[in-house]
Amino acid sequence: MRLRPRLHFPLVIGFLAVAYFPVHHFWHKYIWHDSRHPNALWHIISQKCLPDQEKNGQPAPCSQVNEKQGFVVLKDMEGPLQYLLMPTERITGIESPALLEDRTPNFFAQAWQARHFMADKYGKPIDDSNISLAINSQFGRSQNQMHIHISCLLPKVKTQLSDEAGQIGYRWQELPEKLKGHTYLARKVSPAELSEKGAFRLLADGVPEARQKMGHYGLAMVSLKGGDFLLLANKRSLLGLNDASTEEIQDHKCTVLDPIPPYEKNPPINVQ
Repeated sequence: MRLRPRLHFPLVIGFLAVAYFPVHHFWHKYIWHDSRHPNALWHIISQKCLPDQEKNGQPAPCSQVNEKQGFVVLKDMEGPLQYLLMPTERITGIESPALLEDRTPNFFAQAWQARHFMADKYGKPIDDSNISLAINSQFGRSQNQMHIHISCLLPKVKTQLSDEAGQIGYRWQELPEKLKGHTYLARKVSPAELSEKGAFRLLADGVPEARQKMGHYGLAMVSLKGGDFLLLANKRSLLGLNDASTEEIQDHKCTVLDPIPPYEKNPPINVQ
């Protein structure tokens, strides 16, 4: 006769109860706050910035919470002046159909207005020609919460775009030369058109098949002399080893500025 071991259910339940706290604590301390976790940004927005704004009137750890206009601004840990603009709603990224709806805030226009946080932290004005916005494709990001990078522009990219701007019109076309080794589409846009249509709809409506494959595109924006902007779109290419991370045109070290500002000691998060 073979004896079967009895399960001591009270002992098992007690063990699980004791184990729950350290596992639960580990999850919240090391996973939710780890930038490698794809929901880290959403956790910061929903569990920290929004509640702190509602309870205490302070947006910490965000720099700004604007619930009426539907966005927050957060300092990124990479670089001295890089910030992220993100929606207060759960929007995963550029592939989300919500970004093309009329009710959705104009996040690129908002991000451009939020560039003042860079100058505020720098301690003096920063010329608009040194600033850029970028959102990576669905395949070139680490976070599943839409975020626009507000950061400095790489000096070489600044020079190239300045030289080629005169050849770019108000419809999408390829840049004359590759940018960072990748083929980019570009078009000029006036502040009025950007405000009326928004960068995402300009891409979806102006580039064939873009509306059906928005997640394959990265999108960026820089300013031009005279007040217009230049929109840049980069499409994912497996053969070209290109994941459409338009953040590649940015310089988070801000070497375009002189002197280079010091780094923040305890920044909240670093993401793509």
